[in-house]
Amino acid sequence: MFQRQGEDEWVLLLSTWMLLKYIDRKDGTSKRKKSMTRVHVAILFVFVFSSGIFAQQTISPTENSSEWIQLFDGKSLDGWSPKIRGHQYGENFSNTFRVKDGAIQVGFEGYGQFKERFGHLFYKEKFSNYIIRCEYRFIGEQCPGGPGWARRNSGIMLHCQDPDSMSKDQDFPVSIEMQLLGGFGSGNRTTANLCTPGTNVVMDDKLVRRHCTSSKSKTYHGEQWVTVEIEVRGGETIKHKIDGKVVLEYDKPQLDPSDANAKKLIKGGRLILNEGYISLQSESHPCEFRKVELKKLDKS
Repeated sequence: MFQRQGEDEWVLLLSTWMLLKYIDRKDGTSKRKKSMTRVHVAILFVFVFSSGIFAQQTISPTENSSEWIQLFDGKSLDGWSPKIRGHQYGENFSNTFRVKDGAIQVGFEGYGQFKERFGHLFYKEKFSNYIIRCEYRFIGEQCPGGPGWARRNSGIMLHCQDPDSMSKDQDFPVSIEMQLLGGFGSGNRTTANLCTPGTNVVMDDKLVRRHCTSSKSKTYHGEQWVTVEIEVRGGETIKHKIDGKVVLEYDKPQLDPSDANAKKLIKGGRLILNEGYISLQSESHPCEFRKVELKKLDKS
């Protein structure tokens, strides 16, 4: 990038020199007019040159280091595998996760009663520093037997444990969750909240042990699509965003040594979570995800 910019500067400098020489040799032009023209050319050169430097300084290398990766192709679940409580990793019980009309749809038609069969659809790769963005919405009615708190409730799980390490009856992966909630038609119910199955975070320099923390978002009622974004900086800062605005921020995602599932993952006393898998949740209320995309970031 710097070599290319240097070449451009030399081309600009040479072009300016040639233009000035042309002005000097031009007949029929007064000295005063030539002098004014030279001043104008010099000012234009300084402006263009400084603008190029400014543009280079204001472009963030972490935001432009890679292109957006489409994690979901809009047609299939290629690259994704389910883990549903009571079933082995890879078994898509009752076609819980499927693709319909260009979206990943979560449905429970074959469940009868929900029976706490919480599910997660895992992407095949681990990530550390990245931005993930998608649209989601809730549709239809909650599956019979689903807990009251899970009505119009789903999530995007970050820094997840390897799904192969989950026990058959484990309900949630050890992870950091952006909790996605929908309104009930009236009242307030924020979304893009934080939940911490098997984990803790730091906020305002204090370790936060509570399971869920509300964001500053507005409430989204009905079946409208909502765009959410999460900026993940490894084991440092994580930001939840809606329509590009930060609604929640925290630091140092880490394993909770008091949690039975997390305790199995602690190696050498290290608690900080620097990377992990991504999964989409099924918690008893039908929902859809689309435009699931990710951009890798350089380490800050």
